[in-house]
Amino acid sequence: MTYAEALDWIHGAQFTGIKLGLENTRALLAASGNPEKNLRFLHVAGTNGKGSVCVMLDSALRKAGHHCGLYTSPHLVDFRERIRVDGEMAPPDAVAGGLARLREICGDGKIPATFFEIGTVLALDFFARSGCGVVVLETGMGGRLDATNAVEPLASVLTPIGMDHSEWLGDTLEKIAFEKAGIIKPGVPVVCSPQPPEAETVFRKAAAERGAPIRFVEQPWDGEVGLAGEHQKWNAALALAAIEASGLPCGVGDFANGMKSVHWPGRFQRFGGSLVVDGAHNPHSAETLVATWRSVFGEAKAVVVFGSLADKDSGAMLRILERVARKFVFVPVKNPRGTPPESLSSEKPFCVAPGLAAGLAVAKAAGGPVLVCGSLYLAGEALGLPAVQDWSTQSA
Repeated sequence: MTYAEALDWIHGAQFTGIKLGLENTRALLAASGNPEKNLRFLHVAGTNGKGSVCVMLDSALRKAGHHCGLYTSPHLVDFRERIRVDGEMAPPDAVAGGLARLREICGDGKIPATFFEIGTVLALDFFARSGCGVVVLETGMGGRLDATNAVEPLASVLTPIGMDHSEWLGDTLEKIAFEKAGIIKPGVPVVCSPQPPEAETVFRKAAAERGAPIRFVEQPWDGEVGLAGEHQKWNAALALAAIEASGLPCGVGDFANGMKSVHWPGRFQRFGGSLVVDGAHNPHSAETLVATWRSVFGEAKAVVVFGSLADKDSGAMLRILERVARKFVFVPVKNPRGTPPESLSSEKPFCVAPGLAAGLAVAKAAGGPVLVCGSLYLAGEALGLPAVQDWSTQSA
């Protein structure tokens, strides 16, 4: 297969939907020679901040000289963003070759694997072929039945728990925490961000039942972090705790340099000083976004360009974002699960635009700072628009 043909095939697997469970993943791994057996992992789950913690771990470990693989999701612009070795995306020919092998393994429905299951095995196979010394592995949606949970890590890492994916993970924090706690393995150390009491109780119980030592981070990292927001200092503290728990060599200076240089697109990413693109997509992350906005922009209000998915609590997000919004521009998200923008409403002035580019034009004409948020898919679309990349020049 060519690279384009390979992407067409794996994207076709999206029509199989979401399937929780490890059966397909384990079958694909076994047929691929169990590449995960030759790798060491730091496994990261949670509701918010897990991607940031993953890139922090990757940055620090690479500064310490580790040959590091990084698996994250979703991608924002390019599928290969999901699979990186030493900071570089997997080459197109490696992706095409890996997907060709997996298509042959899957056959005509012999293994009815989903997009995420295929992508996970593709990544693990590539990391093994690349000789990675350690892999930072981000879960997809849950934990217990997530495709990434087919590995045995050096340490299990749990970021803050909030309400999200309730139709799959449960309608209470306890139920969601139970699913996330599924990455806790017998005897494997666990490190956690500060949690709501309901989630902390679940995590402590799961760790005790599995004989896994557990530690909760108690204060933020006090050094410089290359990502905006006070919450990122808590994420950095969790990354440091994870490295310490894993036993992987990483000096204090290497960790500090890794935190300074860390970069994560679509997370309070600024363009020209007046445009921010952020992937906040649930109420918990919206709260964090509002706090970060105020720490950077003070009392200045934004024109908020907002789009979300139908399975998200858009109403709660909008009520939170109203604190920093003077006007909303509702736009569609290019995803089958996108919320029709005309169904959204707010107490603040709002309008509907037919697409993100048009919405940005409306926001820019209104003057003042602009915030794009509501979905990682929307953030990814924004990063692919020339108008966003050129914003600093156009705003000059």
